[in-house]
Amino acid sequence: MENLETIKQNFADNLSKLRKQSGMTQLELAEKLQYSDKAISKWERGESVPDVGVLKTISDTFGVSIDYLIESEHTARVEESAETKRTKIRNRAIITAISVAVVWLVALTVYVTASMVTDGALHLWLAFIYAIPVSAIVWLVFNSVWFNRRRNFLIVSLLIWAILLSLFLSVMGASSKAWELFLLGIPGQIIIIFWSRIKIRAKRK
Repeated sequence: MENLETIKQNFADNLSKLRKQSGMTQLELAEKLQYSDKAISKWERGESVPDVGVLKTISDTFGVSIDYLIESEHTARVEESAETKRTKIRNRAIITAISVAVVWLVALTVYVTASMVTDGALHLWLAFIYAIPVSAIVWLVFNSVWFNRRRNFLIVSLLIWAILLSLFLSVMGASSKAWELFLLGIPGQIIIIFWSRIKIRAKRK
């Protein structure tokens, strides 16, 4: 039976290898586990091992068993797990791209159809402008479910300015002060910046 020091070292090696093969930083893994990056660093140096509850969360995150995390002989299984992870990430990225492309296909369909029916009515090009915030919403949803949630702050910023641009282009002919709509984006952007600085309370082991 392996002693505690051996288990700590096995876990340290396996955690570091799985994290790197999954393309995650210590900070990103810490955010998923709601622990501090210092705790992750401590585990990867073999100074301690988390409790069983955290081990279960880590095993679920990387798609391996708890026994797998503390074993030393499973090189082939690690490579298989990493390849599966990369395939899953690639597939999710493709699905996200297809979903955004569908938004633009709908916008193009609306433009072409309306152009044929109305015989060249003005402002039909706004269909493509409106597709920008809709695309941002689709991206935001998929990113929240599958990818790094810290990127949501960038996507929300894009969404705010895209909505303001859409509104500006829609009313600029009716009002000379339409540009003032962009002033709304300034406090909105400030809120996002401060929001992004808020950190989830980290548990420390």
